[in-house]
Amino acid sequence: MKSKKYLASLNDKTVEELNLDLVNAKKELFNLRFQNATNQLDNTARINEVRKNIARILTVITERVKGRGKKAPSRAARKRAATS
Repeated sequence: MKSKKYLASLNDKTVEELNLDLVNAKKELFNLRFQNATNQLDNTARINEVRKNIARILTVITERVKGRGKKAPSRAARKRAATS
């Protein structure tokens, strides 16, 4: 499933990377809404997809901050896994 792969990729990112993804997703949502208002948007379902992705990102960030989510492996752990 596409959303499970996306969620797995979010779990592998650090909080800083998630915040950057959040900013980019919000910019994309703004642009999509602007295109929709001017009747230039062909795929209106993309708005809902981006909104859900923003919610997913915010959920992962909240879980990390509260200490309930999956922790991303450290760079050293990723290096060890890649070399073994």
